[in-house]
Amino acid sequence: MVRFEFFYYKHTQIFPPSSIFAPLLFDIMHRSHTCGELRSTHIGQSVTLSGWVQRSRDLGGMTFVDLRDRYGITQLVFNLDTDESLCLAARKLGREFVVKATGKVVERSSKNAKMPTGDIEIIVEKMEVLNAAKTPPFTIEDESDGGDDLRMQWRFLDLRRNPLRNNLMLRHQLGIETRKYLDSLSFLEIETPYLIKSTPEGARDFVVPSRMNPSQFYALPQSPQTFKQLLMVSGYDRYYQIVRCFRDEDLRADRQPEFTQIDCEMAFVEQEDILNTFEGLVRHLFKTVKNFDIASVPRMLYADAMHHYGSDKPDIRFAMKFKYLNDLMKGKGFNVFDSAETVIGIVAPGCANYTRKQVDELTEWVKRPQIGAKGLVYCMCNEDGTFKSSVDKFYSQEDWKAIAEKAGAKAGDLILVLSGDLHTTRKQLNELRLLMGTRLGLRNPEVFAPLWVLDFPLLEWSEDTGRWHAMHHPFTSPKPDQIHLLDTTPGEVNANAYDFVINGVEVGGGSIRIHDREVQSRMFKLLGFSDEEAKAQFGFLLNAFEYGAPPHGGIAFGFDRLCSLFGGSESIRDFIAFPKNNSGRDVMIDAPSPISEEQLKELAIRVNAE
Repeated sequence: MVRFEFFYYKHTQIFPPSSIFAPLLFDIMHRSHTCGELRSTHIGQSVTLSGWVQRSRDLGGMTFVDLRDRYGITQLVFNLDTDESLCLAARKLGREFVVKATGKVVERSSKNAKMPTGDIEIIVEKMEVLNAAKTPPFTIEDESDGGDDLRMQWRFLDLRRNPLRNNLMLRHQLGIETRKYLDSLSFLEIETPYLIKSTPEGARDFVVPSRMNPSQFYALPQSPQTFKQLLMVSGYDRYYQIVRCFRDEDLRADRQPEFTQIDCEMAFVEQEDILNTFEGLVRHLFKTVKNFDIASVPRMLYADAMHHYGSDKPDIRFAMKFKYLNDLMKGKGFNVFDSAETVIGIVAPGCANYTRKQVDELTEWVKRPQIGAKGLVYCMCNEDGTFKSSVDKFYSQEDWKAIAEKAGAKAGDLILVLSGDLHTTRKQLNELRLLMGTRLGLRNPEVFAPLWVLDFPLLEWSEDTGRWHAMHHPFTSPKPDQIHLLDTTPGEVNANAYDFVINGVEVGGGSIRIHDREVQSRMFKLLGFSDEEAKAQFGFLLNAFEYGAPPHGGIAFGFDRLCSLFGGSESIRDFIAFPKNNSGRDVMIDAPSPISEEQLKELAIRVNAE
């Protein structure tokens, strides 16, 4: 007769059980408890555990085996005097063998306070090797000896390690809490298609050939944007979806070709409704997952963010705002500054004691191709009130005193100055500011500084294409009082758009949408679409706007980025079960890969061999 035991998930205090979870159920034939469940209250009970061998220690008369599953580790004890054959069998166990062991829970003589199960151990009475294992190519430990490439190749083994397991559990909890919050506000989770139509705006699409429609292609969605707008027209006034999206773009630490969004839309709302609703979501996630209270979230105009920080996603955990120094640093005979459009500096507090080597390292850092500055000017504000700079030939002590006063530099500080055209110099100085913030310990991952950035430009001009492009996407509404500028000075129009930034990372972005066909048509014309092209690409949306489209707006949060932010990492890769590498490849399954000639023929695709 099969007996079942019920128990609640008891992993760690980091992820407490939720009342919405049903009890987990295990068949006594394989395990009665998990390897992270047993405590001193279980002493005297007969139990069955199953899991993987973490490590074993042969002490002559006794053999100790640490058995691991995703819930934790329990120590098994094999006594040579009690059962010689069982003890000898235990000595043959290798790392990652899959084992089932039955025995009695006893108090551990040498307790381990670092383990939740450290007060007990199991005196094994019966053991079965469920599966032997090869020696893994790297150690399955918190601190593994495997490099990134090797662990990516053997990802299914890497996922056995505690850090990745904790990351995926964090991801799971964020998903659960997101759904709980949105459900409490009457949002409906509605799925939208993965096979859609390719559109020319935005990043490059991944395309999928259609066998039933030769020479025609689907695209994988970069976002469910048009579908969620159609849902608003359909009357589903509060929609969300934790959805997979795809973009064929160059990769880095915070990008993957496939990624996940918390995608949301609301009807009959204005910008303030969106900000309040989703500021509430972020506050809920921080409280329930991190036990961190977020007070009111400050708001900053895009223009101010660019002026003070050179970035539309500023890290406001520390100050170090830009200081514009044209009036004090141009006209002194230093041609680099005299010929520049702008001269901007930042103050690194307490860094006047930097050595020449340290300053030279900063100079070489900003001259790297990734940053692109031609050089760096510095001035040390000495404790005795004097100044020492790299351009003393052109600037007197009085000059530097005035510059220091304007920059807000005090004795002991270091002034760092870049020059050039406004856009490029701001971008370069932003990177230098972030570097100095990191070096000075001002970017603590356990400190969270959220920020709304508002009033982005609606459009940006591209010299390469000779036309306007949407700053966000073509469905973003202009500010209502600026619509009349679309026909005269479109570059001055601000969008009804907003980004949510945490610690210098854009974790969410959205806008109030255009819901009027005439305004949407004007927008398409500005972006270079002919009437025929607009109808071919977006006719379904324009038609929908003629059947009672309500005012609506929404936002999408980068779920992977939120997970990495909550986990204190800059990379999203370790918060995705099976990510791609920096070349967009899955090296574990070797994808992408060629397909057969027969498949190509079925899809009416010809590949030119070179």
